[in-house]
This record gives sequence, structure tokens and C-alpha cells, in this order.
Amino acid sequence: MSTANPSPLWQPAPERIAQAQITKFQAWAAEHHGAPSHGGYAALHRWSVDELDTFWKAVTEWFDVGFSTPYARVLGDRSMPGAEWFPGATLNYAEHALRAAGTRADEPALLYVDETHEPTPVSWSELRRQVGSLAAELRALGVHPGDRVSGYLPNVPQAVVALLATAAVGAVWTSCAPDFGARSVLDRFQQVEPVVLFTVDGYRYGGKEHDRRDVVAELRDELPTLRAVVHIPLLGTDAPEGALDWSTLTSADVEPVFEPVPFDHPLWVLYSSGTTGLPKAIVQSQGGILVEHLKQLGLHCDLSTEDRFFWYTSTGWMMWNFLVSGLLTGTTIVLYDGSPGYPDTGAQWRIAERTGATLFGTSAAYVMACRKAEVHPARDFDLTRVRCVATTGSPLPPDGFRWLHDEVGEDLWIASVSGGTDVCSCFAGAVPTLPVYIGELQAAGLGTDLQSWDPSGKPLIDEVGELVVTNPMPSMPIRFWNDPDGSRYHDSYFDTYPGVWRHGDWITVTSRDSVVIHGRSDSTLNRQGVRMGSADIYEAVERLPEIKESLVIGIEQPDGGYWMPLFVQLAPGAALDEALLNRIKQTIREQLSPRHVPDEVIEVPGVPHTLTGKRIEVPVKRLLQGTPLDKAVNVGSVDNVELLRFYEDLARKRG
Repeated sequence: MSTANPSPLWQPAPERIAQAQITKFQAWAAEHHGAPSHGGYAALHRWSVDELDTFWKAVTEWFDVGFSTPYARVLGDRSMPGAEWFPGATLNYAEHALRAAGTRADEPALLYVDETHEPTPVSWSELRRQVGSLAAELRALGVHPGDRVSGYLPNVPQAVVALLATAAVGAVWTSCAPDFGARSVLDRFQQVEPVVLFTVDGYRYGGKEHDRRDVVAELRDELPTLRAVVHIPLLGTDAPEGALDWSTLTSADVEPVFEPVPFDHPLWVLYSSGTTGLPKAIVQSQGGILVEHLKQLGLHCDLSTEDRFFWYTSTGWMMWNFLVSGLLTGTTIVLYDGSPGYPDTGAQWRIAERTGATLFGTSAAYVMACRKAEVHPARDFDLTRVRCVATTGSPLPPDGFRWLHDEVGEDLWIASVSGGTDVCSCFAGAVPTLPVYIGELQAAGLGTDLQSWDPSGKPLIDEVGELVVTNPMPSMPIRFWNDPDGSRYHDSYFDTYPGVWRHGDWITVTSRDSVVIHGRSDSTLNRQGVRMGSADIYEAVERLPEIKESLVIGIEQPDGGYWMPLFVQLAPGAALDEALLNRIKQTIREQLSPRHVPDEVIEVPGVPHTLTGKRIEVPVKRLLQGTPLDKAVNVGSVDNVELLRFYEDLARKRG
């Protein structure tokens, strides 16, 4: 990694720096909490990690966090895992998310857009009213703090109402998108045993209607803890027998009652991809998410009541939860339910134009698809209100930076951000007061001591290493569900470097404090920002009698693409003909998700394993990326080294 100082692609104007929330916060924190008044962001960041308690106290004061019961201290215990934040404090996330209803009652809290691309507003007062009505009905159904409430829902206003009503009651929200098949959903929801299920009858995607009533019936059969099912007729069908009707539950004019819960009370459960088994059920807290998202959205994304915040996401991805938290800063959030490229590749830019989006969030893959399709956003759409384009899901390649600069705007703040479902936030990315360099994330986030480490735990500068975080963040999981001794949580992040979070990304921290992400250091599949484990694919594919065993790999390409081949070892007598190829793809599309249909299906002589019988994924990925065999794998740990030579040869042929 070069230490040369290239010219920045973009530099914020002095007035932009002066007006940024982070600039005002630094001046205020210098006056009230001893933060450095000079030295810009680098000095503020150093202070935020050196004086962690003081920094987070300052964040709660700056954003006027309403504690129902005051806290005894900021950090009761700072060891990881198990850091104890704001012990003694009680609060409610939903109460903060709806605060703007008091001052902006008739302005839009939500702008809902479907594939017609015509925005439908939901005002702050209407959102608050529906949340109040639904929260009262949940209580009437016997939902108590700590109970789980699940949603099998697309990105529609009802999903936001259901999440906020759940949080208001002190119950725990969890959701999956309706393009997930029944098995994928049950692998997640069965772990947390929900008492209420919100469902749609189907969804629209790519100009077609997708009926999901059969899947909903299967979910009802397989979730014995359900006390109520709520039907949302997105496709206009009647509620199935025994289900409650959404409109009835949200029709009352009732002030919401917000249950004060401890700071570390569960807010929601998110899910990992399930690479080595069932997806990890990641539990994050009401208070931890509240303060982390206020910092991230208010300071790093610079959002306020004047903004409109769009991110292309589904309810099965953490970015949906992050988008909903835009309400915390009084920002209007834009919900889009539909295909990212319907009716054409320029669809998301059209939505930005019609909603007046100021922060436009999308995936790196979408940016590269627009570049490839020769879309001209600024020429074809009025994007004068867009001041920031943020990307995540995978690293934004250098060509993506240049294309955004050339085709969206020269004075465009490009924020490539990187974080994870595990913290439902960003480790590094957007800083409105710093320059943008091609191919780089601007800096590590405030309060986040992000470093790149070598295998022995030595910090690296301008060299590739493991992404680690050496201090606790409030949104780190409080635990995993069904992990009573915390061993699965510990083994997921803390087994490599004791007491230090290891995330599973390769990164470079540059001598300018910017960050370069090189992709996953583990074998998670990441398609359009939606992560899925290989185990899900194996389970589906290997039900086919012709498939003896399979191996799936996801590889980030230098041009920003993502190559996902599926390798299959066939049963004796089977042939990989067109019919079998189609059945493999159809199986994955129907049982898992259309996003995870492989780019290629390749017949192999066999699948390599460790000596304990685990499929070898990461070494194969490294081989396909061109790493020599002796550096890609410890050959002493493999059951049949000769099988690896097939993948080495394939990499050579692909060039």
C-alpha cells in the first residue's frame, strides 16, 4: 500500500465544514468536556477513543437523550465481551424516534415509494398515532417487555410502525424480507420464538406480484409460540382464518405509551449469514442503538430535520434498521419497496429526484451497474438536492468513485462506509469535514478505535491486516439469543485476539487515517448487500439427488463485480445438463432468495475438507483470487490436497 499523498477527489468547502454538525459538536465538546478545539477531526477522534466515557456522555447531552432514570456512570465495565453501558439508566428508543412529531406534526416522517416511483407521505403525527394505536393493541394481546415480535415484511410504512410499536412496549423486534423462503425465515425466527407475526400476503418486485400466502401458512404452522398473526393485504387479499387485520389494530387515536426499559434492554434481533450452521441471532440494546445511531446519523452523516434520507435496502438487512433510525435526528426517511433496477437501471436516481433525497444510500454493486449501463444520473434527473452518495455492502472500487464524481456531481460528498450487522453501524466511513480519496473510506468513526492488525496483534499502517476494534462500542451485541454461556458470541469475535473485536474483514489503515476495505477475511456470501451463509445453499442444493456435495464461494472482483460460483460434485451416473442446471438455480431462487442464484455452476471432482470434515471455503476463495496453494492453506489440515489443485488450475485459466 503506497504512503504517497494523492490529490483528493473531493474537498469540502470551508462553509460546508463550518456548518457541519460535527464541527459544532467539537466546539461545544471543547467548551464543556475538554475535547480539543484545534486539530480537526483527527484530534476529535483521538480524544473520543482516549476519553471514551466523556465522549459518550457528551453524545447523550448533545442529542438531548431523555433518560427516564439517570445513569450511575457511563461505563460500568469496559471489558469485551460484556461491556456495561450506562448502568442504572432507563429510556425508550421509540420515544426518541417520534420526538419530531411535537414540532413537525404535519411534515412527512416517511415517504413511501413503490415501483410506480410516486412518493406517498406519512406525517409525523400520523406515524405517532399509528404507533400509539398498535402499541396499545400489542399490550392488549398480552405482549410484555422482552417478548419477541416478528415481521415477514417488505420495506413499507407498516414495517416501521410495527418496529416502533414493538419498541414502545419494550418487546423485541425481528424481521425478514418476504423474498426469503420459509426455511431461511424459520432458521431465524424459530430461534427467538416470537409471540406475534406481522405478515404480508405478497410483494411486488420487477413489475410482478409474488404471492407469499403459502409461505405465511408454513410459518404459522412451524412457529408454535405465536399468539397472534397480523395480516397486511399488500396484494389486496382477505385475512386468512384466525389472523388479525392491520387496519383494525392501527385505527385508534391513542397517545403512545413508552415503556422505560434498562439501557441494555434488547431492542431487536438481527441475523448473521449462517456460514457454519444456524444464523447467529444477534441481540442489540435499546440504549446502545439509540446513542450509536445518533452519533452515526447526526454527526457522521450530518442528518437533521432539513434532510431526506434514502437507502436502498430490505427488512432482512441491517441497513433497514439503520434507515429507520434516521427518525432519531428528525429526518424524513424514504422507504422504497421494489427492484433496484425497475423499470430500468436508473430507477434509484429517479426515486432520489422525486423524493428530494439529500443523502442517497445504495450499494457499490448498483453504482457499478449504472456505470456499466452508461446511466447519466445528473444529466437525466434533477439531483441538485443530493449532497451525499453513500455506499456499502461491498467496497466501492476506484472506478465507482470516479463515476459518481463525473456523473452525479463534482461537489458530491462520496461516503463509502463499512460496518456490520454485528454492530448495526459503521466502523469507518462518512466524515463531512474530511476530503475524499479515490478508493478510500474517509476515517474511522468517533468512539471507535479501529485498527489493522497482523496475526500477532501488532498494529499495521499502510499494510493489509485484520480489522479489529480495541474498545467497546455501545451497539456491540449484548448477547446472542440461545447462547447461555456466551461461548458462541466470544468465539465469533474474540477468539483470535482476546478482549479485542476481530470483525472478519481485511483492511488497510493509511498514514492519512483513511481506511481501505479489501473484502471479507471469512467466507460469508454478500450479494447486493444481503449476506447469506454457504450452509443455507448447501442445504437446499444437496436435497437434489444428483448432487453429492457442493461448495459455494463469493469473490470480490477488481472491477467492483462479485463472482459467485457454485461447485458441485455429482452423484454417480448424474450429468450436469441443462435440466439439472435449471433445477439447481430454481431450487436456490425459490427456497432461499433470487439474489443467491450462482453466476456459474461448475462440476468438480470433489470438495476438499479439513481433517475434522468441514468444507474448506476460505482457502478455496484465496486460491481463486490467485494466492499460491502453499500460502492459501495449511496443507496438513486438508483431507485431500489434490482436490485443491482443480481450483488452483481454474484460477490460472481465468487469469
